[in-house]
Amino acid sequence: MIFSGLLGIEHVKIDPGNTVHTPLAFIDYPYSHSLLMTLVWSALFGGIYFAIRRDRPGAVMLGLGVASHWVLDAITHRPDLPLAPGSATLIGFGLWNSMAGTIIVEGAMFIAAVYLYAKSTRAKDKTGSIAFLSLIAFLVIAYIFDAMGTPPPNEQALAWFALTGWLFVPWGWWIERHREGRV
Repeated sequence: MIFSGLLGIEHVKIDPGNTVHTPLAFIDYPYSHSLLMTLVWSALFGGIYFAIRRDRPGAVMLGLGVASHWVLDAITHRPDLPLAPGSATLIGFGLWNSMAGTIIVEGAMFIAAVYLYAKSTRAKDKTGSIAFLSLIAFLVIAYIFDAMGTPPPNEQALAWFALTGWLFVPWGWWIERHREGRV
């Protein structure tokens, strides 16, 4: 959505009150968020990972991880997720219409993800612990500020700010270099 938004291919509008949780009204985003394209992106991501690493289980898990984004979006969004580019059918169960429901469900998912990662890995050194805990703290603080903050000034600022999400890639890589799987 970030690049397609900056290029004018997909559109979001800042609309405070659109839902209780987010001031964003997703107008059209069939290439980044339709079910069909999510499956294409999932297969492509898993396929690229498999081509590089030759790790079939890892490729399947990564593909499923990408696909899970659509499922989670379907739970939270109002009906604005298309089934395919050009589809008039829009999916969304509207969890974002309830602030309490959103915080409970998203909080539970976050806690479950942190727990599963912590149970399946261990720090190789002090950096592995500190880096992981600092990411958790940062994400919790960012979530609180997002939930309580003011809307972005405009759609362009939103798109440019969203690009900072790419900073999580090297942060995750750094964490992974200092952690190992539990046997």
